[in-house]
Amino acid sequence: MSGSGARTAAYGVVSGVVPTDTTQDVRTRGAGVSAQVAVLPVGSFEQHGPFLPLATDTLVACAVAREIAAAYPVHLLPPVTVSCSHEHAAWPGTVSISAVTLHAVVSDIAASLRRSGVDALVVVNGHGGNYVLGNVVQEASARGERMALFPAAEDWEAARERAGVVTSLLTDMHAGEIETSILLHAHPEFVRPGHESADFIADDRRHLLTVGMSAYTESGVIGRPSLGSAEKGKELLASLAESFDPYFRLLTSAPDRD
Repeated sequence: MSGSGARTAAYGVVSGVVPTDTTQDVRTRGAGVSAQVAVLPVGSFEQHGPFLPLATDTLVACAVAREIAAAYPVHLLPPVTVSCSHEHAAWPGTVSISAVTLHAVVSDIAASLRRSGVDALVVVNGHGGNYVLGNVVQEASARGERMALFPAAEDWEAARERAGVVTSLLTDMHAGEIETSILLHAHPEFVRPGHESADFIADDRRHLLTVGMSAYTESGVIGRPSLGSAEKGKELLASLAESFDPYFRLLTSAPDRD
C-alpha cells in the first residue's frame, strides 16, 4: 500500500464540520436580522479514551453549532480545533495551546467580525478545560461588545434531563454518556468498539489542575459511556438548540452603540 493509501486507511476525514457558505449567503442572512450573530465552535484535540477520537470536543461543539445554525439565522464559523488541554498531556496525541493564545485567537476573531459588520459572537465551547473563554466573554461584555458563552451548565442540565441521561454532570466528566451519545448520533462512524465496557467513576477530582487527568484515570475515561445512545445524542442537541433562544434574543435586542 502506498503512503497515501496508508494515511487514508488510518485516518477518518470528517465532513460537514467546515461551513460552505458563500459571502452572498452571509449577506442575505444578515439582511433579515436586527443584529448579526456569529457562532464559533471551540473544541480541543485531546485524548478521549480508546474509543472516541482526539477531535471529540471539536465534533461536539460543531454538532451543537450546526443545530443552532439550523434553527436561527446565525453566521456559522469553522471551529477552533486546538485549545487548552494541558490536563490530558500524559496521553499521546493531545495537543494544547496556552490560555493566553486562545484568549487572543477568540478576541481577534470577534474583532474581525465586528469590522465586517457582524455585531455579536457566541462561543460554543466543547471542552470544559477552556476556562479562559469565560474571561474573554466577561472582558468583551465589559467593553460594551456583544458576546456570549454557550452552553452554560444549566443548559447542559436541561439537555441531560430531556435526553434521559442517567449520569450526573459531575460524574459525566470525560468521554462519558453525553459525549458518547452525541457522537453516536452525529458521527457514529468515529465511535470505536469498547465504550460498552469502559465505565469509570472518579467524582472527587479536587486536585485535577495540579496533578492532571492521569492521576484519576488510566484509560482517560471518567463517566459511563456504556449508557450512551444515538437517541440520547439527538435529544441532547435538540434541547441545546431550544436553550439557545434566550441567548439569541439577548444579543439581537441589545441597543446599538455609537
